Amino acid sequence: MNLKRAPGVPARPALLAPLLTLLLAATPTWAQTAPASPATPTSPATATPQERRVRSGAPLSATEQAALQALVSRVRPATVRVEQCRATQCDDPDGLGSGVLISEDGLILTAYHVIRGAPDLSVQLLNKTRYPAQVIGYNDQDDLALLRVNVPRGTPFLPLAAARPAVGETALAIGNGGGAFLTPKTGRLLGLDSDPGRADFPPGTLEMNAPLIPGDSGGPVVNVRGEVTGIVSYIRMTQNSQPRSYAVPVSTSDARVAAMKRGEKRDAPVIGIGLGGVFSDLFFLPSAGFQELTKLLNLGDTPGAFFTSVSRGSPAAQAGLKPLVLNGDAKRVSGDIVTAVNGRRIVNFAEFQYAVRAFQPGDTVTLSVLRDGKPLEVKVTLVGRSKLSD
Repeated sequence: MNLKRAPGVPARPALLAPLLTLLLAATPTWAQTAPASPATPTSPATATPQERRVRSGAPLSATEQAALQALVSRVRPATVRVEQCRATQCDDPDGLGSGVLISEDGLILTAYHVIRGAPDLSVQLLNKTRYPAQVIGYNDQDDLALLRVNVPRGTPFLPLAAARPAVGETALAIGNGGGAFLTPKTGRLLGLDSDPGRADFPPGTLEMNAPLIPGDSGGPVVNVRGEVTGIVSYIRMTQNSQPRSYAVPVSTSDARVAAMKRGEKRDAPVIGIGLGGVFSDLFFLPSAGFQELTKLLNLGDTPGAFFTSVSRGSPAAQAGLKPLVLNGDAKRVSGDIVTAVNGRRIVNFAEFQYAVRAFQPGDTVTLSVLRDGKPLEVKVTLVGRSKLSD
């Protein structure tokens, strides 16, 4: 999504660059670093908050690496390439990711963002045979989706783990990162219940140091027993340029998986706004940062959430919410500032997202809005994200 500007006025992003650089330096990254703790496995049932995360995992020993490599021949045949295309016409898929067979009757777990919005889906097995895939259920907030494929009898599948893993355990991931085909990667679990810091990413993820890349999303994270403990969701780079990968934990008792098997398709609630352009990294802008930014953009004296796009036909568009528009001197021409959701005070876009995600599609919320310095109360009925046009 691009930053909107007044019609006919050229963009001058260089005016914003110095201040945005300073603001970003003071803005926290998605996942905060917790105090170091031992890299040896810790039972999740007895772990303290400090024991649920480590700064960096010890390198895998030769014995650990050998144990994971021995799993590859068993895990790889149960892993699939997920493609946004028809099975009979897939030379150039619109998108691709990974997935894993979890039952003998062709149920496949993957990440919801891998299949979201796709009119056609197919999966490719290890032998390169493609099959059409049907979406059985999904959970948008937790980035999980369940597909069904009519695979041949005897096609390998992997069991879900009976229990959650522990910090320090080894992990094997297999996926299609960078367009490669079912490539194995190894690492160690660094944390449980990781918080991405953004409401549009799944909460409570497993953090690991396996060097995953785009295309690996949806693939399995497997423990040394060959059980699926997580589904790869997102990746990031630390401030030290170290890769960190995050997976949604799954287990045999997972209520979300059970709900998807019953056909539940659970959308995340949205209003239909976005923060993009040169402001795309300012989700977490603190009140002090807002005060600095307003000196340049004339945003007003009260910190709140501003946004740069409104989706066509969305609740935000129907309610008349106004995105930020700048003139050629990088001064605000118009744009609403949202300061509260149902009375809950917010000061930035991330807090706005979290406040909205506390509700369900169909709920009506009241936004406290500043428009040209004047307070307004705007009622908005939330919709599921799948109902919005991109």
